[in-house]
Amino acid sequence: MSNDQWILIIDDEEDLARLMETVLHKEGIPNIITAGTIADGWAKFQKFDPSLVLLDIMLPDGEGYDLCKQIREVSNVPILFLSAKDEEIDKLLGLAIGGDDYITKPFSPKEVAYRVKAQLRRAGYTEEKTSPKKLQIGPFELSSNENEVKKDGKTLELTAKEIGLMSCFMHHPNQILSKETLFEHVWGDDFFGSDNTVMVHIRRLREKIEVDPSKPSFLITVKGLGYKLQTKGETK
Repeated sequence: MSNDQWILIIDDEEDLARLMETVLHKEGIPNIITAGTIADGWAKFQKFDPSLVLLDIMLPDGEGYDLCKQIREVSNVPILFLSAKDEEIDKLLGLAIGGDDYITKPFSPKEVAYRVKAQLRRAGYTEEKTSPKKLQIGPFELSSNENEVKKDGKTLELTAKEIGLMSCFMHHPNQILSKETLFEHVWGDDFFGSDNTVMVHIRRLREKIEVDPSKPSFLITVKGLGYKLQTKGETK
């Protein structure tokens, strides 16, 4: 990533924040800024316009969920939740309000660094060795660096995970993709029964690409098998 891009860590555990900063530096991510409260985190978010946010849920002046909502009002930057809460409902809530990943404590700092780099890559912040052409499938266009999706020429306001899903579907139009395949492609991890995670993101994606999300005409559920991007098959 370039020297003017930042990673923002918002966590009141100073030792943990410093450890993450050290690990990210070793992984080739030089610019790290930290905050220990929601107020400080929001101020630094506005000042530095970070490329990614690592956000603790339980902070001294409130919950990270609220800050996530605040950020989502102005930005689609990748947000990775860090939390001691490991219940499925907490994970689903974090994803439903706009989080791109949910990592439970205790965790391996190197695993977090891997997930950070994966999110940056999917969001288009890392340099690519090749410059593939734009991909056009039906009314949808995927940019050459796969960090933007347009429908009928208009840019869709998608999160990094939603772009990842669209990329997967657009590279395999009219093909049924299982939840396992989607999860492993977009999250870069083994599935291990994370079907709810996929369903939450599919629902959010439909709200942005469909005229009537309750009666989708593009992103179709194939009962018992998975999902497919249904088009007339045009590719350019």
